[in-house]
Amino acid sequence: MTTSAEPAEPPAGRPAKAAARPGDRIFLGLSRGSGILLLVIMAAIAVFLTVRAAHAISQDQGNFFTTFEWNANVDPPVFGIAVLAFGTVVSSLIAMVLAVPVAVGIALFISHYAPRRLAAPLSYVIDLLAAVPSIVYGLWGALFLVPHLGGLYSWLDEYFGWTGVLAYHDGAARSLFTIGILLAIMILPIVTSVSREVFRQSPQTHEEAALALGATRWEVIRMSVLPFGRSGVISASMLGLGRALGETMAVATVLSPSFLISKSLLDPGGGTFAQNIASSFKESGETGKDALIASGLVLFVLTLLVNGAARMIIARRKEYSA
Repeated sequence: MTTSAEPAEPPAGRPAKAAARPGDRIFLGLSRGSGILLLVIMAAIAVFLTVRAAHAISQDQGNFFTTFEWNANVDPPVFGIAVLAFGTVVSSLIAMVLAVPVAVGIALFISHYAPRRLAAPLSYVIDLLAAVPSIVYGLWGALFLVPHLGGLYSWLDEYFGWTGVLAYHDGAARSLFTIGILLAIMILPIVTSVSREVFRQSPQTHEEAALALGATRWEVIRMSVLPFGRSGVISASMLGLGRALGETMAVATVLSPSFLISKSLLDPGGGTFAQNIASSFKESGETGKDALIASGLVLFVLTLLVNGAARMIIARRKEYSA
């Protein structure tokens, strides 16, 4: 006896898959199109920078990576990014070393120590500082920070000048170390805000279980909150590092640019990619602009590498991710 095949019924309690609604299809198309458009824009930027950079580098009479000189408007042009790469990386690293520990401490205080009446206004002030324009920080740095760093530089020279890295020879404090301090102040609100939100999402059950076992508040943070928020702190740090690498107006306002690499971080001079582009673009000719675009390509690649490294670190610690 043969029986006709009948469509299988969905298991009990599980409704049959409904056809996609028009709104869902439209939203899916818009989301997919936005992602593809972003990739196209990134690729277009990379192609534009590469073409213009290749044109400039082909005319460069020096070594683009090792030359301590930037004369892109002379004939023949001679320019290199050695000083710019050094200044960009060193000032950003100084900013990260100074800002990240302080930002994590502030985030922990707001999320786990401060009473609610204090935590709410303090969070508001931190978020407000993140929205301050960079030119405001630059003006504050030039008019207030630079004149008041002489005492700190003298103290560093007295106790650490023997290293050579922190030797101070008087003069205005318009150095890479000053830029690092200014960048640290600028990225502090960003790192703090992101870290604070990550710490607030730590599982309450883990914290309550640790407290029930007799752990102190610091032991709860060390064993439960910090491991959970590690990937978030890394993401926040990379976000701050991205701003530090590309900061323009604040650096251009404070730094005394020169194409020399000094042994001491307290000596005036140095330069960064963004500062050099901002200060030189207006007076540059065709070749000079292409040379600046070539330096911008290096900064573009450096930023991509930093973000790629951050993603790799986070991917290896998925067990701590929310």
